[in-house]
Amino acid sequence: MSISHSFNNPRFSRRTVLLVVWAAVFPVVLGDTIRAEAVFEQCSEKLGLELGNSAAAWADFNNDAWVDLCTGGTLWRNEKGRSFERVATLGAGVFGDFDNDGFADYFSWSQRALLRNVKGQTFEKTDLPQMSDCVSRGAACGDFNGDGYLDVYVGGYEDWGKGITYPDMILLNREGKSLEKAWSESRYRARGVTCCDFDADGDVDVYVSNYRLQPNLLWRNDGTGKFTDATASHNAVATWKGFAGGHSIGAAWGDFDSDGLMDLFAGNFAHDDSRGHQPHSFFLRNSGAEKDYAFENKGQCGVHYQESYASPTAGDYDNDGDLDLFFTTVYGTASFGRKNYPVLYRNDGSWKFTDVTANAGLGELPPTYQAAWADFDNDGDLDLATSGKLFANRGNSNNWLKVKLIGDGKTVNRSAIGSQVRIKLKDRIITRQVEAGTGEGNQNEITLHFGLGDHNQPVNPDIFWAGGYRQKITKIKPNRLIKVTFDSQNATAGNPQ
Repeated sequence: MSISHSFNNPRFSRRTVLLVVWAAVFPVVLGDTIRAEAVFEQCSEKLGLELGNSAAAWADFNNDAWVDLCTGGTLWRNEKGRSFERVATLGAGVFGDFDNDGFADYFSWSQRALLRNVKGQTFEKTDLPQMSDCVSRGAACGDFNGDGYLDVYVGGYEDWGKGITYPDMILLNREGKSLEKAWSESRYRARGVTCCDFDADGDVDVYVSNYRLQPNLLWRNDGTGKFTDATASHNAVATWKGFAGGHSIGAAWGDFDSDGLMDLFAGNFAHDDSRGHQPHSFFLRNSGAEKDYAFENKGQCGVHYQESYASPTAGDYDNDGDLDLFFTTVYGTASFGRKNYPVLYRNDGSWKFTDVTANAGLGELPPTYQAAWADFDNDGDLDLATSGKLFANRGNSNNWLKVKLIGDGKTVNRSAIGSQVRIKLKDRIITRQVEAGTGEGNQNEITLHFGLGDHNQPVNPDIFWAGGYRQKITKIKPNRLIKVTFDSQNATAGNPQ
């Protein structure tokens, strides 16, 4: 195992960052405590960005330590947080190092194409074997069969006019040379796809959000790439009585109650009129090993009803250690003339979420499916791409840590997708996972982000690598980025329990 440390932004000292923070926050009273609320500033024009209002994917494609952005099919290179330069047209998709050469490649689910990254300079299209005809709205990556290479689950949507349901597909990676269709099924009409090792057994499982009041799907992986439908047995449909499923567009994994287990937020578009009182959105709490990791439906937990909810994404925007939720809408004006707007929900603990959209500077955003988090300016807090704009987080005084995991390309895929890291504090266990695919077709930055609140002492990150290996590192000081490379000699078999 090798570990490297660096402060996230060499242009600022900690003192300078704090001076900036105090100019950009205001107090919010919660019970008997006062907290500094983070505020977002729209910065697209200042940075030279002309974003399309479609799914967004973040990745550092040229390995310069500044995360880049692909949206509207266009790849933008981050110039040290000061500007962005348009560099390529890739289509809508997700990033992952498919050939384990150390550079993030790109699977375009809109084009059904694999684009290889050539040393961070350009992308070359790779011919794929015959695939099923498919219209897709999203895909997600993970090493499904444990061979050290990233595979892809592609969601199949519909042709509404022709009454066609397009197939979902699993594409297995053949040693970095190509992707081969291993399975397909035309059962439901998929929108979003997202992966997680929810049952802590070392392999990546898949959750598919299906539309048209059809059930969602939870595919449980046996470690060899064989999946079993565990939706009903694990209470993961995300519906209520009288409906087989909802109008699901996207879901987001995350440990929302900080107990070390990966929960799920399942988002639903929902008509509440003569068409019926359709299923709203739900938080699903992971019940752990004693109940075979089945989910408990916690309900809305403060997420108020809007008809046209679409793509959710989870991230700790205020660095307090709790995963917050941003949830988009796709109607500006919904049924009965009701206005719909994307919402930022702050996690206040104990499954209570509060709408802080206006105070955070994100009020009355236009309709969008775009929602993805990343720290583009390397200042230690999460910024947000949504509604065709980039919003810079002006931060607060809370502490943080960023962890970049790097696989060896043999046992663990080089992007370390499917791996999880836990940090245990006095009153909680903060858990984050490396993922490629969230909501409907979006991707958050794969460098893991931990808000630590007022905790300013060293922490001991516990790493659970994809494939079932465990490493623990100790005495890591907050407010910095660390990079950890998998080393089989210093890792032991062990999954989070």
